Amino acid sequence: MSFLGTNLDRSSGPDRWEQWRPTISLCQQEDFVVDRLDLMIDRKHWHELADRVLADIAMVSPETEVVIHDLTIRDPWDFGEVYSVMSDLCARYDFEDGVDYLAHMTTGTHVIQICWFLLTEARFFPGKILQTSPPRGRKAKKHPGAGVVEIIDLDLSKYDQLKTRFEQEQVEAQDFLRSGIATKNAAFNAMIVELEMVALRSSAPILLMGPTGAGKSQLARKVYELRQQRTKLEGDFVEVNCATLRGDTAMSTLFGHKKGAFTGATSDRTGLLRKAHRGMLFLDEIGELGLDEQAMLLRALEEGTFLPIGSDEAVKAKFSLIAGTNRDLRREVSDGKFREDLLARIDLWTFELPGLADRREDIEPNLDYELQKLSELEGRASTFNKEAREKFLRFAQSPDSPWKGNFRDLNASITRMATLSERGRIRVEDVSAETARLQQAWRGGETSKPNEIDLSEVLGEEKLADTDPFDQVQLAYVIGICRQSRTLSDAGRTVFSESRKKRKITNDADRLKKYLVKFGLNFSTL
Repeated sequence: MSFLGTNLDRSSGPDRWEQWRPTISLCQQEDFVVDRLDLMIDRKHWHELADRVLADIAMVSPETEVVIHDLTIRDPWDFGEVYSVMSDLCARYDFEDGVDYLAHMTTGTHVIQICWFLLTEARFFPGKILQTSPPRGRKAKKHPGAGVVEIIDLDLSKYDQLKTRFEQEQVEAQDFLRSGIATKNAAFNAMIVELEMVALRSSAPILLMGPTGAGKSQLARKVYELRQQRTKLEGDFVEVNCATLRGDTAMSTLFGHKKGAFTGATSDRTGLLRKAHRGMLFLDEIGELGLDEQAMLLRALEEGTFLPIGSDEAVKAKFSLIAGTNRDLRREVSDGKFREDLLARIDLWTFELPGLADRREDIEPNLDYELQKLSELEGRASTFNKEAREKFLRFAQSPDSPWKGNFRDLNASITRMATLSERGRIRVEDVSAETARLQQAWRGGETSKPNEIDLSEVLGEEKLADTDPFDQVQLAYVIGICRQSRTLSDAGRTVFSESRKKRKITNDADRLKKYLVKFGLNFSTL
């Protein structure tokens, strides 16, 4: 089944056999016999061209039956009209079982060729694609008009391989957005799958919501890098924390100004929106922007232009926008602090990033990621010994660890332990000191209180029941000091700070060690 090529099939005179004409070439193949050719011809082209093509087919392949289909297509570039006409043809065609049907997609407009592909891929046309092309190599000299014929079966493994490749590219893109971290949190992984599709298919603004330190900035940069790889994003990644923009400088920073626009404006300033032209702008903490800045940002998003301060000429800036916030912007709208029209503009694609406390199963893979990143940054490898790693993970994954600063807390914690470790080996003592530091920071600097120590977790229910209440209070206090201290010696000096002043020889570490042994405890495991 083929359309008459009003351009490619057009040729006259004796030398027409030296030229490649797709419809004629179908019937000139030595090893490819066409039993029947259904030729679609628009009535307005039923003239000398059609008569000549039919006559030439009869000359080169008299055994080929030619059936004419009179199709009326007013605009061969109108996709809706062309698809409708071709679909109707397939619907009324009496396709027979056991017949090899081929859709010739070389002739006709690009719209016709696309429709052939869609109808064949969807099986409305129960056959294969037939593609013809001009002759190449020796064949071009020997049979200049015959050309090359190629049959494409959309159900073959070649098509499956393309599908597999596409799926693999999706997996790679999602892994890239995760920074290569094998996350186990189902909600986060589902969010990444959707974000990958949006990042590559939509240019609309993206809103990332979540607590401070949840990774909004890092994820925004990953989206930019993914688009840069796949969609050839040309411009820069421009990041600004809106919480740092105050007063008159906010407008100038974002939209720029002209020289002399206000006191201190000694030269022109481009502004960050213009700097992000053809790139990506990440506005972290967008809820901190003033209402005036929000209005100008909305205009820039909708019209692609804005007015720098003191300028009468609009500046063009086309950019992708990612906004980040830890605020409830709908509540901010209700309170009159955020423009409803701007929220409507940036709220098309909204993604909620869970905090670290809601992703405890992801702490371990992030631990390895942070160690590797730190090693690359500092040029010095650091690792946990087995006991230290287990102790830190027990602490980190415990429901009692709030991780108020989210991934920033985790990153800072690992950085401190790696930096203070001896010869790049993080020991139990390093972990004890760090967990005590974190607990104190989360409590706002308060000292551990005895009633905050769960002795049943330390001693076990049976041993706790055999311990006098007086000893329980004392032991809880000592354990609190140990957890805040970096080493056994530091803890001993704190516990025995008064009595050690009265002794000439002090061995506080040994005294504390023996005290803990009485209860079957060891400083390194607290």
